[in-house]
Amino acid sequence: MSILRAVKVSRAPFFGLGIVGLYWGTFSAMVPDLKAQVGASDAQLGWALMTAAIGGMAAMFLAPKVALALGKYQLPVLAVILALLTQLPVFAHSLPFMFVMMVVLGAAVSGFDITSNMRLSELEERHGLHLMNVNHAMFSLCFGLSALAVGWMRQSGMGIAQVFPLMGAVLLLASVLTWEKDWQPVQKEEGAAAVPASLPWFFILTVSVMLFVSFVGENATESWSALFIERELGGAVGHGSFGPTTLGLVMFVFRLMGQVFTEKLGEERIVLWSGVFGVIGSLVMALAPTQEIALLGIGISAIGMAVIVPTANSLLGKLVHREQRAIAISRAWMFGFSGFFIGPALIGFVSQHWGLRVAFVIVAGLVATIIPAVLMVKSKRAAG
Repeated sequence: MSILRAVKVSRAPFFGLGIVGLYWGTFSAMVPDLKAQVGASDAQLGWALMTAAIGGMAAMFLAPKVALALGKYQLPVLAVILALLTQLPVFAHSLPFMFVMMVVLGAAVSGFDITSNMRLSELEERHGLHLMNVNHAMFSLCFGLSALAVGWMRQSGMGIAQVFPLMGAVLLLASVLTWEKDWQPVQKEEGAAAVPASLPWFFILTVSVMLFVSFVGENATESWSALFIERELGGAVGHGSFGPTTLGLVMFVFRLMGQVFTEKLGEERIVLWSGVFGVIGSLVMALAPTQEIALLGIGISAIGMAVIVPTANSLLGKLVHREQRAIAISRAWMFGFSGFFIGPALIGFVSQHWGLRVAFVIVAGLVATIIPAVLMVKSKRAAG
């Protein structure tokens, strides 16, 4: 019942994160086709994907002001913009165009993503509920299902010119569901503690580290697992989509579980053990001799990556003043979400020189830094 209530309370950002999942699931499953259409090497593809961080960081810096200016229209307007810009890959036939395209797409998807998360944090405080995990579960479900659907489309002979217009139409229809009839801005509370003169940068930076390495592990797997399965392990065309599909569906299940367990075990403990699973999963992927073992590694990694981002969001929301929450989350995501784009670029660079297996070992090492970050936050909270 807590899950159903959480969905009802957060319906608009719930479908907002579903739209983000549909976009990334489509894009990730189409990476092999996009790479071939542009004629990019592994390193060139990686750098192109990383340029999305430029647009993403700019959008996240401006997100609190944009959200305030758009008011109750913030999610529908940003959803429509994302749906329209989803068509850009159809026109990508050169590396320069792809670099510009990724900057624009990075800004569109990052701006919409962070606005949905800021709205969720506001609703968590207003209703006294944990909402992040079930909402991010929606992202994972839509990501996994869209990746699976795109795999079928590719196997049936459909290409970039057919897939992206179709998925763009789906996003456009889904944007209607992000309308919030009873939207209200954050209200000042009478008798509330004064807003601190400065932001709590210790908590912002430590949480941003958790977000960064989690996004590195998540999107490195999303963007490169399809290519890893088809090229390194000899999978047939379309079979590579089982990688991002497995990641998305397993994350969906464990985010739903995280909705329940986070309330019982606390944010720090959940994030700590998630980091351990993320390390194990990346190492299994790196050593996988077959497609089946690779999918097992992806599944273990998904267990770890599932709840780090939503739980870290909730943790940061509790550590800052309510009137600083939006800007604190946006600043943490400016650095943290860059990992979503740096991850694929890192994989591409390392793959170009040493292979994808070595790249996944490096990802495991980065994910391991979540553990000391969590311990630092726990020690600081204990010290008051």
